[in-house]
Amino acid sequence: MIGFVRAGACIAVAFCVILANGSSGEAAGALAIGNCAAYGYAFDYAKLPAAQSEAIRKCTGAKCKLVANMKRSCAAFAIDGRRVCGAQGYAVAPKLGQAQNVALQSCYKFGGRDCVIRAWACDAKG
Repeated sequence: MIGFVRAGACIAVAFCVILANGSSGEAAGALAIGNCAAYGYAFDYAKLPAAQSEAIRKCTGAKCKLVANMKRSCAAFAIDGRRVCGAQGYAVAPKLGQAQNVALQSCYKFGGRDCVIRAWACDAKG
């Protein structure tokens, strides 16, 4: 019986070591937005500056700027579906649903009438 307990304890310790080593990297992400519904995002990068550079690179519209960083979280970007160059909103939150809800609320707050989620991303930890 003691052998089984020791074996179980060893397996539990090994599992914890594997999990700790697998999550030692810092997951990072970023969201960039621009005019007329342009966006770019990056997630699960080892370092935040790399994620930020990639988000800006992917944003194909004019005047793109970084608006959100993600670390163990999600980001969402909402636009007015009828006027893509009109109101927009974005948010970062621990859970995807929260980020999407806040992004939609922000879009409506800035005058959107038919706001929809245009893009979203979560890093591996979010």
